[in-house]
Amino acid sequence: MKNLLFLFTLICLTQFSYAQEVTLLPKDETGKFTYYEVVESTVKGDSLQARLSNFLTRNKKEIKLKSTDAGKLTIASGKIVIQKSITIISHPSGEIIYQFNFEIGEGKYRFWLTDFQFIPYQKDRYGNFVPSTTIGVPLEKEPKKSNAQQWEDYRLQAAKYAADFAKRLKDHLVNKTISPLPLPEKKVISKTW
Repeated sequence: MKNLLFLFTLICLTQFSYAQEVTLLPKDETGKFTYYEVVESTVKGDSLQARLSNFLTRNKKEIKLKSTDAGKLTIASGKIVIQKSITIISHPSGEIIYQFNFEIGEGKYRFWLTDFQFIPYQKDRYGNFVPSTTIGVPLEKEPKKSNAQQWEDYRLQAAKYAADFAKRLKDHLVNKTISPLPLPEKKVISKTW
């Protein structure tokens, strides 16, 4: 009995410590959740822009370029698919869309992820999970009591994703060599020559 109580206490403590590690995104002056970072860099502006373009191309399923302003400000939009898991089975419950901004300065660059909005999924007639609407609900909106825990989980997942995205972006921009994208596989068509 003592071993069972000890095991239960250990599990509760690990769950509590895990919940404390991930924090919510800070809010900016307008009240929106924003991940903002300024990074010192020795890489020149043109090279930095090329590396950013390579990063966006490699992650085109996750983030799509919207506009580039004279090589200084880049704006893109992205999405995070939120998985809902029940024991063994998991399915997407929705997606969080966001806006990515990147700006190059003298010896530094800055980027921020903002405008996080949740779009719920529903099953279509073929059994696929698709967005139920095109209008997202901002993550800053306070939830009802019935889904407060789930909404808090969405916020935590967005914060975890933003930190992971920032790490991948900084690692890619520091990389000295940009490996080329893999070429599409050539198909041999023997009917025409």
